[in-house]
Amino acid sequence: MRIDLHCHSDVSDGTRPPAEVVRLARAKGLDVLALTDHDSVAGWDEAAAALPEGLTFVPGIELSCRHEGRSLHLLGYLFDPGEPELAAELARIRDDRIVRARAMVDRLRELGVDVTWDAVRALAGGEAVGRPHIARAMVEAGAVRTVDEAFTARWIAQGGRAYADRYALDPERAVGLVRAAGGVCVLAHPRARRRGYVFADEVIERLAGAGLAGIEVDHPDHSPEDRAHLRRLAAALGLAATGSSDDHGALTGDRLGAETTDPDAYRALVAGAAGGGPRVPERPREAR
Repeated sequence: MRIDLHCHSDVSDGTRPPAEVVRLARAKGLDVLALTDHDSVAGWDEAAAALPEGLTFVPGIELSCRHEGRSLHLLGYLFDPGEPELAAELARIRDDRIVRARAMVDRLRELGVDVTWDAVRALAGGEAVGRPHIARAMVEAGAVRTVDEAFTARWIAQGGRAYADRYALDPERAVGLVRAAGGVCVLAHPRARRRGYVFADEVIERLAGAGLAGIEVDHPDHSPEDRAHLRRLAAALGLAATGSSDDHGALTGDRLGAETTDPDAYRALVAGAAGGGPRVPERPREAR
């Protein structure tokens, strides 16, 4: 069984609609796929409605959190999106994404970059506007050659000249909110050194104490040494060790299935969730 528990659609900063994402996942031989758009569940229904035969869909999200002034991401699965406190926090995060993105566009224009809010919004399409959309607009404007070039201190990397902060959840509170909504949480790419997502074991231990269910161990941005260390840490803490592509469509080379999760780890996550189960394709009425 091939399981990918982290990918994005154009609801957030991926490049393909949710329906296309699930079709491509099956074409790449996946059996289980989680859609984890940033701070949004807006793609769940489209993805579930378009499920091809043989693919199980896990509703998920990638939550924006902040630990000691640095971005930390949590993957939430199988929760009730209508739980009032969690829903209110997601709305606040999405609203602040707009405020922050506008501020970054303004800063870029002050730095001489001919990027407009309309261009960024058009690239975003969905409800979760993020830095990748700004980076793509910068490429279109000719300010940088690649999206990666935009994510530097010169431009929109954290602490960069055009960077603007935004509202984000405390990670321990976020774990509690997802658990209260019946879901489970996995810490996303905690050793993605190239992107600055590096968190000490002590941080992971505190999150485990708050109810974290797993660690994303096998990720394209993790070195073999970091994977081995995280796998040992997950075992010591009794956490599931997951693997995921973190695919963003064309931005990451359509790498769905590049990293996968062991079926036993997947089953442990599903067993720990009470907010709803994975979804499977609807069978034609005559086949029931």
